[in-house]
Amino acid sequence: MNFFLLSAIVIWFYMTLLWFLALYKKDNSLADVGWGPGFVLVFWVLWLASEMQFKWSMQLLVGVCISLWGVRLGLHIGKRHWGKEEDFRYQKWRKEWGSSAWWRSYLKVFLLQGLMMFLISLPSVIALRSPLLAVSWWGWLGLGVFAIGFFFEVVGDFQLTQFKKDSKNKGKLMTSGLWAYTRHPNYFGEALLWWGIFLMALPFPWGILAVVSPLLIDYLLLYVSGIPMLEKKYEGNAEFETYKKRTNVFWPWFPRKVQE
Repeated sequence: MNFFLLSAIVIWFYMTLLWFLALYKKDNSLADVGWGPGFVLVFWVLWLASEMQFKWSMQLLVGVCISLWGVRLGLHIGKRHWGKEEDFRYQKWRKEWGSSAWWRSYLKVFLLQGLMMFLISLPSVIALRSPLLAVSWWGWLGLGVFAIGFFFEVVGDFQLTQFKKDSKNKGKLMTSGLWAYTRHPNYFGEALLWWGIFLMALPFPWGILAVVSPLLIDYLLLYVSGIPMLEKKYEGNAEFETYKKRTNVFWPWFPRKVQE
C-alpha cells in the first residue's frame, strides 16, 4: 500500500469536509480549529491500514505524541473560537476576494493548509510504512524534546488565556510567566515539539526525510503565518515596543534591562 497516497487522500477528504462546513458557517477559522486533529486522523487511519500490532513501539510513541498535541490544540483553539466571529485574517481575505471568496478559500486556505499538513505528517507516514521498531534511545531523546516543547506550548497558552479572562488586562500585553522570556512561548513550543517527533522518526528507513516536518513548521511560524502576522498587529504600540527591546522574539532567554 502507498502510504503517501493514502495520506494525501485522507487529508484532501478531511480538508474538503472542513471547507463545506466553513461555507455553511461562513467561517474559515474552522481551518485552524481542525488543524491539529487532522494530524491525529492521518496517523490513526494509516495505523489501521498498516495493520500494525498494538504494542509499545517507536510507531506508537510517535502516534501518542501527535495525538496528545493534536487533540489538545484542537480543543484549545475550538474553545477559544467558540461563539466568536471569524478570525480577522480570514475576514480581511473575505472582503478582498469578494464574490470569489467561496472557491478562493478552498484553494488558498483549506487546500494550502492540506498541503502543509501532508508535508508535516511525514513522520507518521515514514513510521507506519516501516516494520515495527522497538523504542530506542532516539525515541527517549525525541520524547524529551517533545515534552519540553509541549510544556512551553501548553503553559504559554494557559497563561495567556488566564490573562485575557481578567477584564483589568483588556488592551494590555501578556508579558509575565513564560511570556517574560520569549514573546511567543507557544510558538517556540510548537516548533520544538516537532523536532522531537522528527527525532523519533529518524531511526526508520528514510527517516531523515522527516526533517521536512520541523523545518516547515519553523518557516511558517517564523516567517509566514505565525510571528510576523501577530507582531504586525501590534506595530506602533508603545508597550509592545518596550516589550520587544526587553524580550527575545522566539528563543527563551532572560529579559534584558531597558533604559527608560
